[in-house]
Amino acid sequence: MNEAIDKVADLGRGIGEYIRQQREHAKISLRQLAKQAGVSNPYLSQIERGLRKPSAEILQQIARGLRISAEALYVQAGILDLPAGGPVIDAVRADPALTERQKQVLLDIYESFRRENTSMQSTVEGSGVDGEEQKDGPHTRSE
Repeated sequence: MNEAIDKVADLGRGIGEYIRQQREHAKISLRQLAKQAGVSNPYLSQIERGLRKPSAEILQQIARGLRISAEALYVQAGILDLPAGGPVIDAVRADPALTERQKQVLLDIYESFRRENTSMQSTVEGSGVDGEEQKDGPHTRSE
């Protein structure tokens, strides 16, 4: 039972630390973020120090204030499972210069390329072709 309580406390500290890092990265003061998120300074400070575990609604408001994905905060808070990622996906999600819509469009395009390549790779493996395109036509001709 104590292990579960410790795990929840760790999540609270983790999300607070993540919010603080994102706030500092965005060069926003605690006071500015509190105002943008519609929460009090002391409450936001307690969240950042891991003393309070915010609700999903508060996390969404904080995400909006930080201009980051609410999903990223939900994952950090343990509300959502970590989505399948990787270095490219993680980088796109973490880029503060992109809007949420731009991030989603980039991720959709990236995933469509990955699906296309996986499909092509399956076809190539099934046909016994080595995957290299022949640029100058067949090399063996009967003349």
